[in-house]
Amino acid sequence: MKENEISKLNSINGILFVGVIVFASLYFANLEFIKNLHVSALLIGVIIGALLSPVFRKSKSSLEAGVIFSAKKLLRFGIVLYGFNVTLNEISSIGLPGFWISLIVVIGVFSIGSYIGVKFFGLDKETAMLVSGGSAICGAAAVLALESSIKSEPYKGIVAVGTVVIFGLLAMFLYPILYALFLHNYLSDTQMGIYIGATLHEVANVVGAGDAINQNASSVAITVKMIRVILLVPLLLLVPYLMMHNHQAGRKKQLHIPWFAFMFLFVVVLNSYIYSLLDGIVSAEVIAKIIDVLKFVCSLSLIFAMSALGLQIDLKKFAESGGKAFGLALVLFVLLLVGGFVLVKIFV
Repeated sequence: MKENEISKLNSINGILFVGVIVFASLYFANLEFIKNLHVSALLIGVIIGALLSPVFRKSKSSLEAGVIFSAKKLLRFGIVLYGFNVTLNEISSIGLPGFWISLIVVIGVFSIGSYIGVKFFGLDKETAMLVSGGSAICGAAAVLALESSIKSEPYKGIVAVGTVVIFGLLAMFLYPILYALFLHNYLSDTQMGIYIGATLHEVANVVGAGDAINQNASSVAITVKMIRVILLVPLLLLVPYLMMHNHQAGRKKQLHIPWFAFMFLFVVVLNSYIYSLLDGIVSAEVIAKIIDVLKFVCSLSLIFAMSALGLQIDLKKFAESGGKAFGLALVLFVLLLVGGFVLVKIFV
């Protein structure tokens, strides 16, 4: 068999191997008790992948090409399609207060986290940035996008995803409880929605916490969250410049421009005007169905990427840096909890 044929076969084998994990992740995620916990297939995929990482390492030569394709190419494809979850109209409807709060949260949390992660927790710059980016913007999706942008080692992305998933789930259950106990005396439904959208990690966390309060809070929360998602684009363009000099290694790091960030922004604009552009050509119902399909493909691509990253995890390295990363994530969680409340009271 020729070398290129062997390479293609290895790619197919690797993709099929990841595909089995994805299928299992979707199955478990759709079980009723898992649904009630709001645990996404993304998290399940990375867990299954991590558990099967020894199997992957034993068969690395025959699976690696397909696993890397899933972790890199499908990841960027999924991030681009993520733009179909956002429209410019939704963002503008929330007004300047929601924008300013989101901007302060993203800049503040990312900057503070990146600094204290290195200075006080002893993390390397890449891990500190990944944890901070996941906390500041949109959880696992932000970690994946940043990981692809700075080309960090897979285990660092897995550590960061683990932190934002855990604290995101904690916040999703905690916020409605705090609102029921005493926050309703200080925040209106709209203010609570802005608070949730500006400070919770994952989009799923925002949906879960918002729905637990009421529809108004939920719609406001999701809109503010989408502003934070949009702010991922300028961050992806800025971070490569910050990473040009690897001080720990004492050598210059090649600048990498994440072009998929521009494509993500293009899809956001397209999603904002697609109905008017295709008016009279394609019915609104057909457009809506197409967008739903693209959103599903987006989710599927990201689950493939997370599962593939899980397979590449080095459990020893994960254990070495995991505790410090969770410590940083805890500090950022408290910062979001307290700082977000203060920002809402000041701006809204």
